[in-house]
Amino acid sequence: MEDKRRSVKDRERQDTIMTNPCIISVAITGSVPRKSHNPAVPISVAEQIEQTQAAFEAGAALVHIHVRDEQENSSSDPARFAAVQTGVQKHCPGMIVQFSTGGRGRTFEARGASLHLRPDMASLTTGSCNFPTIVYENPPDFIRDIAIRMRDLGIKPELEIFDLAMLWNAADLVAEGILVAPVHAQFVMAVKHALPADRRTLEFELETLHRLLPGATWTAAGIGRHQLELNHWALELGGHIRTGLEDNIRWDQTRLATSNAELVARAADLVGRYNRTVATAAEARALLGLKQ
Repeated sequence: MEDKRRSVKDRERQDTIMTNPCIISVAITGSVPRKSHNPAVPISVAEQIEQTQAAFEAGAALVHIHVRDEQENSSSDPARFAAVQTGVQKHCPGMIVQFSTGGRGRTFEARGASLHLRPDMASLTTGSCNFPTIVYENPPDFIRDIAIRMRDLGIKPELEIFDLAMLWNAADLVAEGILVAPVHAQFVMAVKHALPADRRTLEFELETLHRLLPGATWTAAGIGRHQLELNHWALELGGHIRTGLEDNIRWDQTRLATSNAELVARAADLVGRYNRTVATAAEARALLGLKQ
């Protein structure tokens, strides 16, 4: 009887996956890759808008945005964020705009300096961890303050999960009313010293997510050579996927990627192989509970 119940549950899960559109997120620039690493990395506002439009046309429904200054360094300039946001809204109707509040090269104050522009979403890391050469600092008071700002401005956070404790921290914020359920989480794997690109680890994180934060949606992102591997795992497990030059500047071991759109097109093809459909911008908004 137990085996029969498990078989029915497995079939129901597979049916859900096959009818569940997959949101493709594209992280176009990030804070690390430079033109010297790959000339295709979009640095200027014009390049970012142009590449986002191409990625949108290839199937991306959500764009994750960092901006850079003229020296290619991470910037917190609200004018740059505003210009990219306006361009995306003009050329990519309905596309979800997500600002980064990441900490590489930016002060705590600067990390939330563009939230008044009210993007659809913004990243929120609910704890600190080690990165390859730095400590990624997210003190409790900072997390609470920026989460409250997002809530009050109507911005949906994307919880960036780099270790298990961050899920428990998020659950505490939901219990306090600072985060609004259902939440959306992104598991970032293969950053050295943080979550490894390990399938069993992802499955354990997902079990914990669903136990602590019922109804949550989720994306998995793999860094570097693990990007495509995480795309496969997420599709098989019923989640959403992320690609883009922020995480991976290569197509494969033999050459660099030519654009964000090239990586998105590969991801879109992969979605079909798992008998799922690429979510339109409207479908992605509905899945994430965002206004149309």
